[in-house]
Amino acid sequence: MGRTVPVSRAPALNLRLLLATSLLFVSAAASAGPAVLLYPALGRTDGVVLQGQVLKEAPSAGSSVLSRNLRRLTAPTWKGARVEVSFLGATATVTSGSEGHFEVNLPPPEGAAFPAGLHLAQARVADVDTLARVEIVAEATPFLVISDFDDTLAVSHVIRPVKLMESALLRDADSQEVVPGMADFYGCLRAPSAPAFALVSGSPVQYVPRVASFLGRHRFPSFALYLRNLGPGTLSNYKQPEIRRLLRQFSQPVVLVGDSGEKDPEIYAQIREEFPGRVKAIYIREAGRTENASRFQDMVLFREARAAAEHAVANGLADGACVSEAFAPAASVSGGGVP
Repeated sequence: MGRTVPVSRAPALNLRLLLATSLLFVSAAASAGPAVLLYPALGRTDGVVLQGQVLKEAPSAGSSVLSRNLRRLTAPTWKGARVEVSFLGATATVTSGSEGHFEVNLPPPEGAAFPAGLHLAQARVADVDTLARVEIVAEATPFLVISDFDDTLAVSHVIRPVKLMESALLRDADSQEVVPGMADFYGCLRAPSAPAFALVSGSPVQYVPRVASFLGRHRFPSFALYLRNLGPGTLSNYKQPEIRRLLRQFSQPVVLVGDSGEKDPEIYAQIREEFPGRVKAIYIREAGRTENASRFQDMVLFREARAAAEHAVANGLADGACVSEAFAPAASVSGGGVP
């Protein structure tokens, strides 16, 4: 393993370098007209925080997966755009800031409360609008699941730079490989009702549509998406602020799920220490760098999703009948975990 660039920084640096060189091959006519991205979110009955990004020019479909991904990542952003955001009768107008990003905190109309469940929020810029799912988390929701994406739900090979570049640029929602069994594991989590799900990932925010499509294609539960604003200031320590914000926003305990390839064990151990009593379990999928057992103290290190699901059943976090059906031997044709 190279020593000049820490493992946690190398993938992001390599991605930025490849993007810089690949820009030479992106047509200037690859996009036209503005676009607005609105990210799926979790909210409470007394308010919801919505985030998104405004693009000066919407990336076109492109003729290949590579061109489509590059156009997503390099689309020019719009600082200073007027964004109208609405959700269940609550509305607000905000101006997009650096890199086109915006955030708005919407309380319910006076004297009302947002009803628990899945709903749609809308963001509009000029004559362009978009919708995103928002889950209002009920007080009775037993816990939150905060999950990583790369090498936890999708096979990305983050610690192998060449494979990572292939996954990031030459794969899309239809072709990126899913980690076997993880959708079933998440689908069986309940105690006794289902938790709410938030995905906190180093994947760039421009990939929100791709990630959402991937999760839907592979039958994952509905997720709020908190992805990374790719830049020099987010090469490391980008997950902790989002996880802290979720833990402060919601009173429920959390289950943390990640992989061993990068820094998930260390990040989750830090969160567990900062929020004593709030973390019910930490599940870490084997994805390399497992030699040092001290990284996984009081965590569940698993190779196959079945092992994580069975542990969750034993600890009252998952439904036993659901796990037995989902991981029945006759249906388990994929064998072991993805290396």
